[in-house]
Amino acid sequence: MQQKLFIFDTTLRDGEQVPGCQLNTVEKIQVAKALEALGVDIIEAGFPVSSPGDFQSVIEISKAVTWPVICALTRAVEKDIDVAAEALRYAKHKRIHTGIGTSDEHIRYKFNSTRQEILERAAACVKYARRYVEDVEFYAEDAGRTDNEYLARVVEAVIAAGATVVNIPDTTGYCLPSEYGDKIRYLMEHVEGIDRVILSTHCHNDLGMATANTMAGILAGARQAEVTINGIGERAGNTSLEEIAMILKCHRNIPIETNINTQKIYPTSRLVSSLMNMPVQPNKAIVGRNAFAHSSGIHQDGVIKNVQTYEIINPHDVGIDDSSIVLTARSGRAALKNRLATLGVQLEGNVLDRIYDSFLQLADKKKEINDDDILILAGVDRSHNRRIQLDYLQVTSGVGVRSVASLGLNIAGEKFEAAASGNGPVDAAIKALKKIIDRQMQLKEFTIQAISKGSDDMGKVHMQVEYDKQIYYGFGANTDIIAASVEAYIDCINKFKL
Repeated sequence: MQQKLFIFDTTLRDGEQVPGCQLNTVEKIQVAKALEALGVDIIEAGFPVSSPGDFQSVIEISKAVTWPVICALTRAVEKDIDVAAEALRYAKHKRIHTGIGTSDEHIRYKFNSTRQEILERAAACVKYARRYVEDVEFYAEDAGRTDNEYLARVVEAVIAAGATVVNIPDTTGYCLPSEYGDKIRYLMEHVEGIDRVILSTHCHNDLGMATANTMAGILAGARQAEVTINGIGERAGNTSLEEIAMILKCHRNIPIETNINTQKIYPTSRLVSSLMNMPVQPNKAIVGRNAFAHSSGIHQDGVIKNVQTYEIINPHDVGIDDSSIVLTARSGRAALKNRLATLGVQLEGNVLDRIYDSFLQLADKKKEINDDDILILAGVDRSHNRRIQLDYLQVTSGVGVRSVASLGLNIAGEKFEAAASGNGPVDAAIKALKKIIDRQMQLKEFTIQAISKGSDDMGKVHMQVEYDKQIYYGFGANTDIIAASVEAYIDCINKFKL
């Protein structure tokens, strides 16, 4: 029988504490709605007493979302709890998350207190929060370094005081997976009333073990996982939501499921990355640019024969269109043949061998080979087959002046020209383009994927354009990023079903 794991997302609280990642209220609402669509059970919306902005954000998020529980963080301080309760007044489902440090390091150096006093304060803060809400979560800060016997006494006390969820944070990311799993297991076996609460994991990634520790806690009996999108968070970050969700989806022998709509993982990851200005590292599990990219010849050959040889996750399951075979100097004949076939060019035998030799020579000079490079090697210049081509582009831009662009297009041999102003040179150029291509189309995504180190090297632009309820993907590469942007947009238009 499948058991439910509650997903508690703290992107808007713990994640937003990262320097440079602060969001305004409108942006927080945008993320909260995306988390609701993703299927998150609990959204930790902020720490209301910390600032007027956080207080207002919790209020507005409470109004904006419907079914997730909205949670507000507090210290074990009555004023904190009062302010959190006020901020949650519009929430349809509300939770106060209150707690105190329980490790000897926190008791001695942070609070200058004793174990008995901390235990009493823990119970008191839960009782006080229960005056406002029925759903109270208690966190035992630095539980990872708290000895299990004392931790069990604290957990027992807060359950008796009315806690509904008890959070066991590995605040410093210190625990080994076996230690953290044993800690959860010890509490499950030694705390009176443990069956009346949900134990929660909250792991940090200081030693790179956040996901492993979280899974160890889940397997030992925890039924709530506190996570963030892309694993963002203080210092080295928190457990990644996407990693926990996909581990449970892939390991079907684990009888635990989440409410996460995994196909919304990648779009949500991109949204958070964009709004928080936090790029996702290319090799990040699940959502990194290279997560479904194969460049090794051995891997490419295996994936072409059967994708399951090197992929345990279907890219579509996380909202990515497909895995990619990245052609580099390490690629084999099978990868080159497959890419040519995808482009409509069938080659075998000596012809393929000759082109492969030319490919390797080119690959030694370029980091990555694109489709146009391959077609030229094969004797096919795709640019001549494009119905719409860029003839020229001229842009005027500067500080304190509105950007103006004029461009010329060659459409099936006929010349067209247009000019437009815009909010920046790319906007102006695309508006001029749209004057010629008079269609109801909308730019959905604009990504500068990579720019080489030199000022005169190539910039690469990827675009998604929506037309007639279909999404079209385009690519442009040029030493001029504005020209690359226009070429990417034209690449999309050339794929429209007109």
